[in-house]
Amino acid sequence: MIVMGGIVGAGIFANPSEVAHRVHAPFLILGVWVVGGVFAMWGAFIWAELATRLPAAEGGQYVYLREAYHPAVAFVYGWGLLLVTQTGGMAAVAVIFASYFHALTGVGWNDSVIAAVVLLILTGINCLGARAGSNVQSAFMLLRIAAIAGLVLFGFALGGSSLKSEPSLAIPTSLGLLKDIGSAMVPIAFAYGGWQTATFVAGEMRDARRDLSRGLLIGVAGVVALYLAVNFVCLRVLGPAGLDATTTPASDVMRAAIGPRGAQWIAAGIAISTLGFLSQSMLTGPRVYYAMARDGLFFASVGKLSERSRAPVIAIILQGLAAIVIACSGTYGQILNFEVTVDFIFFAMTAASLFVLRWRQIGSDTVTYRVPGHPFTTVLFVLSCVGIVGSAIVASPPNSAIALGIMLAALPVYYYWRKFRPEDS
Repeated sequence: MIVMGGIVGAGIFANPSEVAHRVHAPFLILGVWVVGGVFAMWGAFIWAELATRLPAAEGGQYVYLREAYHPAVAFVYGWGLLLVTQTGGMAAVAVIFASYFHALTGVGWNDSVIAAVVLLILTGINCLGARAGSNVQSAFMLLRIAAIAGLVLFGFALGGSSLKSEPSLAIPTSLGLLKDIGSAMVPIAFAYGGWQTATFVAGEMRDARRDLSRGLLIGVAGVVALYLAVNFVCLRVLGPAGLDATTTPASDVMRAAIGPRGAQWIAAGIAISTLGFLSQSMLTGPRVYYAMARDGLFFASVGKLSERSRAPVIAIILQGLAAIVIACSGTYGQILNFEVTVDFIFFAMTAASLFVLRWRQIGSDTVTYRVPGHPFTTVLFVLSCVGIVGSAIVASPPNSAIALGIMLAALPVYYYWRKFRPEDS
């Protein structure tokens, strides 16, 4: 449940259409989702070993990168998390909320405005403390499960089939096909993201070697089955062309299955469930900013807790404001490219850190789990990450360039901070 809860968010309700924009044949649409699931499985195994090597590492990837490479690399990761990846993911999910909020209410507000408002509200809730944020998240988790189950069951049973009436689709040339598949992997990689968060509890498991590996295998496999079911129903009811033409595939499937009321029900369930995912993101991100502050690489105020709520209010507000800026800066597809470009650079570097940690024997006395098929599976994962980054850059060069520029700007900031930072900043 931890593995599946970390992966399943709002992306599955919007990304089937994003994938259909990029590949158009039904077998390709379903096939790339399978490939994405295999990729997620590889990554989950790597993070499982990293977590058992450094089981008490608060900050996750930040600590793995710091221990394997250099504090500068860890700082660049934390900087990117705050200004690109964590906040970019939050912004993308907020835009999904806005799309389904439109479908539910018909309100004439701009998507960016709606996304900014919901981010502002949830930032305020999480500033009240971890209990308030976690209660919101827990309440919305059941609605997320119910929305997915309703979409699959009603869509399959009552939605009819558009696949029989679809014209045959021409398959592009081999070079064009590779480009299309690479482009489709960008939204898929975003939808499968989150498997790494389950490894944070490895140090608290009675038998991490057995339970973590089983949990990762069953959890990721369960998500693959769930995602394939959603995409199959979307294709069956809407067809590839209809899926390509919509931005709210779940609402369109339910409208075809049980009419306008069904579209409203699913839109409400999705809109509400996105809020739980956003709340989770706001709770987890500040752990890294804490670690940076403890290392003397960020403002000390970011690592302070509110005396009243015991929440890292400054870190939460800073993260929320960054997400609002990104949400107002582009469309959902553009934000995906912006976020994935940097996120998967650090996924590749973190996976490669396993070679360094093994070579230097870091955490060897706490290792209870080893990656199956290493070094081959680890190398394949790293190369896949590089391919996804390249696809994101090709799909949207301007957005990727902005993301890379923000990431690289961290280096001069790091060295300036190390040399000139005030002691009581």
